[in-house]
Amino acid sequence: TDTAAALRATEIEAQILIKGTKVDGIYDKDPMQHTDAVKYDKVSYREAINKQLRVMDMTAVTLAEENSLPIAVYDMSQEGALISLVKGEKVGTLVTV
Repeated sequence: TDTAAALRATEIEAQILIKGTKVDGIYDKDPMQHTDAVKYDKVSYREAINKQLRVMDMTAVTLAEENSLPIAVYDMSQEGALISLVKGEKVGTLVTV
């Protein structure tokens, strides 16, 4: 689960938590159902929680926030996206302070 991933990332003192999804980041609403959905390149933990952006479950986002653990959300079906993300290239959406 998302919470287990956030907890484990915190335990091992990971620099970032990477979440692969079916879409290329976080949107203000489901882009699969709404053609006018707006993608966020970067969003704060508080904004993700307050706007209920469904990054992952709220416990996981809160745990990441409490531990200053950034979350990167990317499209896991996009070839090369994970490698690009690990290289530090701008991919998907970053959740941070």
